[in-house]
Amino acid sequence: MSPDSNQKTVLDPFGTSMVADYERLYKEFGIEPFKPLLSRVPNPSMYMRRGIVFGHRGFDRILGAMLKHEKFAVLSGIKPTGEFHLGTLMTAKEIIYFQQQGAQTFYCIADIEAYEDNKIPFEKSEKIAVDNIADLLAIGLDPKRAYIYRQSKEVRVKDLAIIFGRAPTLATMKAIYGERRIGLYLSALIQAGDILLPQLEDFGGPKPTVIPVGVDQEPHIRFTRDLAQIFGRKYNFILPSSTYHKLMRGLDGSPKMSKRQMNYFTLHDKPETIAKRISNAFTGGRATVKEQRELGGAPEICPLYETCLFHFVEDDDKIIKIYNDCKSGKLLCGEHKKQTIDTVLRFVKEHQRKKKNFIDKAREILQVE
Repeated sequence: MSPDSNQKTVLDPFGTSMVADYERLYKEFGIEPFKPLLSRVPNPSMYMRRGIVFGHRGFDRILGAMLKHEKFAVLSGIKPTGEFHLGTLMTAKEIIYFQQQGAQTFYCIADIEAYEDNKIPFEKSEKIAVDNIADLLAIGLDPKRAYIYRQSKEVRVKDLAIIFGRAPTLATMKAIYGERRIGLYLSALIQAGDILLPQLEDFGGPKPTVIPVGVDQEPHIRFTRDLAQIFGRKYNFILPSSTYHKLMRGLDGSPKMSKRQMNYFTLHDKPETIAKRISNAFTGGRATVKEQRELGGAPEICPLYETCLFHFVEDDDKIIKIYNDCKSGKLLCGEHKKQTIDTVLRFVKEHQRKKKNFIDKAREILQVE
């Protein structure tokens, strides 16, 4: 029995999520495994190929639309609380992937949630949002084929939240989210409005819609699918689909990146800051060089390997080589840290250069002076 086998799985979109074993989520939460669908996915993303996208709800419907070249939509977004970090980079790449597959694309600035959950005033989140959207455009989202909006300014989302508020009881909200401030329950209703926005007549009516998220956001998906059923007769909603990606470890080896612990880096950080954090990162190495040469490392628990796997080494053959070289003891941690620093800094420097050219466009999209 592994030491984590009795650890309770916690999926909390407003707090700390703990996942000891992703396989258990299939049984505990009814999430469906993604792997059986992979061979049918046209041009699967890097995350899909590598098992980082490990689960889904109702993705068969999205896959059918992709294969038949029928209309479908993708929606995700960001809570404007700070600079783009590696978690938000992952979601951004996923939404860009679906846009490239032909999805009608929606990107939400979750400023109401930022206010309710993080106490960030709308004036401040507006400035952060401009920066976030510039990041998104630099990564590759085509703004001409996307609807980008702020929750606080999108009346249709707020109207849906008001309508949806008639259905759930306080007991329901507690069962899904635990005992919370009313404002967080409100933001959950707002997010349901976001998820179902693409299916309104203003955007072409009901259609399959996929929401790519980290698995910690699963309660929002489950809640919204319930609401879509309750209000299906009125709006003809199709149950929204979702894909779930794994949560990244912090560079200190902890189960998840944390702003409180600052155990990650952002795309806004200075190169020397990023280099220092990678240099000080926890690894899957042995106590001595001799032991690592003889016994090999443990890439499966190494945040450096995970950083490369999730983001910065796109060639599958190269990532397999890194894994095998670490496992065999051929690749030492110091050498891998240097390689990772060089790879990450090349990406970040180029990203920051591109981003500067998109600030004005981001202001225009969000109608910020």
